[in-house]
Amino acid sequence: MSNIFPNIKTETLAIKLFPAGERSAKKRHPWVFESSIKKISKEGKAGDLAIIYDQKKNKFIALGLYDPDSPIRLKLIQFGESAKIDEKWFEHIFEKAFLKRESLLQTDTNSYRLIHGENDRLPGLIVDVYDQVAVIKIYSRIWLPFLEIISNQVSKTSKSKVQVLRMSRNVQKSKELFGLREGQVIFGELENENVLFKEHGLLFSANVVKGHKTGYFLDHRHNRKKVGELAKGKTVLDIFAYAGGFSVHALCGGAVEVVSLDISNQALEMSKKNVALNLENVNHRTLAADAFEGMQNLINQKKKFDLIIIDPPSFAKRESEVEKALNSYVRLTKLGAKLVKKDGILLLASCSSRVKSDQFFETVEFAMKEGEIQFELLEKTFHDDDHPIEISEAAYLKCGYYKIR
Repeated sequence: MSNIFPNIKTETLAIKLFPAGERSAKKRHPWVFESSIKKISKEGKAGDLAIIYDQKKNKFIALGLYDPDSPIRLKLIQFGESAKIDEKWFEHIFEKAFLKRESLLQTDTNSYRLIHGENDRLPGLIVDVYDQVAVIKIYSRIWLPFLEIISNQVSKTSKSKVQVLRMSRNVQKSKELFGLREGQVIFGELENENVLFKEHGLLFSANVVKGHKTGYFLDHRHNRKKVGELAKGKTVLDIFAYAGGFSVHALCGGAVEVVSLDISNQALEMSKKNVALNLENVNHRTLAADAFEGMQNLINQKKKFDLIIIDPPSFAKRESEVEKALNSYVRLTKLGAKLVKKDGILLLASCSSRVKSDQFFETVEFAMKEGEIQFELLEKTFHDDDHPIEISEAAYLKCGYYKIR
């Protein structure tokens, strides 16, 4: 199958930056915006090697990949000393990444994020592994010249037998994909696009060809496990339930009733299937509704639950949406608090990177104080081990566990 990988020749570009951009590169920040580039030796193509030289001493500062499609024009991958970006370089990066995940893989879990973009020195590249199937997702064309090397390293490190290529919408729109396509199997043979995998001993299914992102959201794994530990003998409401990750862990943890609420019927069908992979004859109910309306209806019905999970999708994809996102968190918090039994737990999560963690926790706690809700913060959690964070812009996941008095 090796002939499916494009043979793209990369060139080397010499680059000098304005002082602020140079300072950022010296601090090993992986992003260089187009506006920071003072001088470039020639016009670059996606994936060309861009070497940044110090303006005064003409010394090497960093090496990156040129991205003509993005305002972040250079994605830096090597700092301090020059290196040849070859199989050996990638091997070192992948080995280092795998070591960070080793403790997670000693649990009864065979699904994990092997490469987390910038945080593993590979900006715009995600590799998620579901049992023996690896999904390589590219958010930039800079990785196309290196795809065969990446595929080799994914096989070697993860021991995966199948690989699926996924692309962001922006990449899919490009006319220069060299015959590659979204959802293509680039290594091995995929028998079923719905792949079964284990998460702390429980079974789930990911559609690796058409599913959202790479097929499943792995980042909340530790919080799902925690919900399972809290759920024994409890009634549970899982809002924005999607494929039922929290619902499954709650039921397997001994919850007496679980309601999965999501606007998507398709998502709720997936949640039913994921429950059925693990349990039979359990008290699991699905509710197809807009979260805000669905919660208000439950309040009107005077329903209350011991444990409520509110884990919405990203409300702020850009800076201009932050204020609207914060208002949504306030509304969700107030609605959620009305549905929690006395001494019950309200779990509030955010995956919007534009909303910083301090801002999120201050907002939801202010909402409870404003609503005269007495609460006790039990715990704050952030990213699981396979989602390491090396730059502040990459920190997106935060979760608060609140006991409602």
